Amino acid sequence: MSPRLKKPRRCRCVFKGEAFKPAGIPLAELRTVTMYPDELEALRLCDREGLTQEEAGKRMGVSRGTVQRILTGARGKAALALTDCRAIVLEETVCAKNRDTEKKPKGG
Repeated sequence: MSPRLKKPRRCRCVFKGEAFKPAGIPLAELRTVTMYPDELEALRLCDREGLTQEEAGKRMGVSRGTVQRILTGARGKAALALTDCRAIVLEETVCAKNRDTEKKPKGG
């Protein structure tokens, strides 16, 4: 049996580069941690914007439990990169192509 396909996630976070890395060390010399768009989006919504996991799930088009799982993985990857001097390599996958599908809140 093959695993279930991932449900597309709505992501508004746009990568501004291919990687984030410690200064002064060439990327080729660093171990890496791969971060995906949905992980970056969950971090942005919950940790930067201060949304609850439920609110983030509605924006991303997934359940609160899925956001919790994504967020736990993303936070672990960020902590590993920061404490173990690793580069975070950004990979394209899983997010819905049309970023305009997010509904705007009423009255704002």
